[in-house]
Amino acid sequence: MKSKLNIFNKSQIKQEAPNIRSGDVVRVHVKLLEKTKRGGDKTQIFEGLVIAVKHGKGLNATFTVRKISEGIGVERIFPIHSPSIAKIETVKRSKVRRAKLYYMRELTGKKTRMKTKEILGVEWGNEKEKAPTSEENKIEEKQDNQKNK
Repeated sequence: MKSKLNIFNKSQIKQEAPNIRSGDVVRVHVKLLEKTKRGGDKTQIFEGLVIAVKHGKGLNATFTVRKISEGIGVERIFPIHSPSIAKIETVKRSKVRRAKLYYMRELTGKKTRMKTKEILGVEWGNEKEKAPTSEENKIEEKQDNQKNK
């Protein structure tokens, strides 16, 4: 009996589970029960901040997404391995020091901003290319002007 349950649970787990952490801004594509005129499923996008990831990586794993819609905070809990989730996109990742960001419920406006980084494979601590200083820009402009003459 236990082995049948384990086999069923393993068949339900998605092979490509996304790496979601607290502080990520994600776009969750949710399949709805409605059918379109062409016969396909209708998908709805829910974009917001991940404030909690619970229950590990197993079949019961969930994550909570919070967004502000027309001035009202909306939270939705998604099971990671749910068949109703078509796709999960990570828009940006923020540097946070807590696993649960429940304090974000009380914050509004500019106080909700967090330090973010690009998703293009840049890790914390790696510096981007150094921006040219104003002196370097002046030198380059002089060289360009001399070439154009």
